[in-house]
Amino acid sequence: MFFPLETLMVRQADLKKDRFYKRAKQEGYRSRSAFKLLQIVRKFGVLKKGDVVVDLGAAPGGWSQVAAGVVGGGGRGRGRGVVVSVDLQPMEKIAGVVAVQSDLTNEDETVKVVKEVLLSRGKALVVDAVISDASPKLSGNRSYDQFRSLELSRSALKIASALLNPHGAEDQEGNFVAKIFQGAYYEQFYGAVKERFRFARSFSPSASRKRSAEIYVIGKGLKKRQGKWK
Repeated sequence: MFFPLETLMVRQADLKKDRFYKRAKQEGYRSRSAFKLLQIVRKFGVLKKGDVVVDLGAAPGGWSQVAAGVVGGGGRGRGRGVVVSVDLQPMEKIAGVVAVQSDLTNEDETVKVVKEVLLSRGKALVVDAVISDASPKLSGNRSYDQFRSLELSRSALKIASALLNPHGAEDQEGNFVAKIFQGAYYEQFYGAVKERFRFARSFSPSASRKRSAEIYVIGKGLKKRQGKWK
């Protein structure tokens, strides 16, 4: 399914009529996308109290706010989770969130940085969920923007595959959520998630704008690695 890219761009006048934008302002979320993750969590249970979560492409921080609220971000006591937010841009501090600057398309460097953060907090490299709402900067060229979306989503999946099961020895209960634009590359990405996880579904939250091309792919339960991932 293809959508005109202009439907991905939102005018300021439209924001004033957007109920999720208004709610985000009222409830203190940094972006309306916070409600997309809330809906995903409620439907699929991808986050729970005490989890260690990595949020890729996190700025301005709406998803990290939600994740910290669910897992009990704080990171040191029993039952307290940790959220590690990764973005190229610096991000204003969020309570219960550790923000680091890294390019998620540099997968090896991002994995290294996240592991260093977790070791410094005594979390022994255990990651329970990797989430990503990253989007490319739109060029206006539909095919190019869809491909850039695939690149970001694929990088998120590679990072998740490394962090959720660092030793590759057995099936894990780690979860994964990533956004991708619908189009020529969607099936390719969905197939890669299905290959890696015991449960895979796509989902369009009601908080997504009706004519948006975005869709979220959810993976639960990372499989034991059999040779090289596709």
